[in-house]
Amino acid sequence: MATPTSALGKVRTFEALDEKTTARLRRALAESSDTTVFVNGTALQIPKDAHDALIEVLSRFAAGDSVTIGTAELLLNTSQAAQMAGISNSYLRKLADSGIIPVEYRGTHRRIRPSAIQAWLDSRENPSSRAN
Repeated sequence: MATPTSALGKVRTFEALDEKTTARLRRALAESSDTTVFVNGTALQIPKDAHDALIEVLSRFAAGDSVTIGTAELLLNTSQAAQMAGISNSYLRKLADSGIIPVEYRGTHRRIRPSAIQAWLDSRENPSSRAN
């Protein structure tokens, strides 16, 4: 069964908040360590690790930063990476062998990070964002 691309470590970036919202969030975080999350009007107690992650994201927004969130990366084999990129296995191997897509080796096997595939896809969609 094919693994959906969204399960392969897709990364999302959220732009910085406007100055007024950033200032309100900064004050709220400074005034209290209590964090209550409401989903559809229901208060939820979240586990400590989720709480720490949420506070980290909110703190970065409060500092005026953009925030990028991704799942913990797994390493893909060339077939999985090609599937994620929507290209053939042989084309992916050519990209990897030429250094366009970075690879790691586990013995003689190529392993590729989903973020490397995503970066390559992003560079194709947005050629102006490539490093000079």
